[in-house]
Amino acid sequence: MSATYSEIRSRQTAGSTLSFLTLFKKYRGAFKEWRRRQRLRTALCNLSDRELMDIGTTRGEIDYVASSRGIDPRGIRSAG
Repeated sequence: MSATYSEIRSRQTAGSTLSFLTLFKKYRGAFKEWRRRQRLRTALCNLSDRELMDIGTTRGEIDYVASSRGIDPRGIRSAG
């Protein structure tokens, strides 16, 4: 009976370690994504109004562009 209890205990420990690692990886991925967006926002804020106009965006759209995952500012083309 003692061997069975030890086996169950080691499975629980392995399971909790596994879920901690999974949680840590998700947190790390989310943090990396947040930092990438912050760098993008900073880079866009450092552009002049003319440069922003060249890529087809305005200062008022910087937060939207930086927070939208599906939008790559390098892929934005002006309508003109």
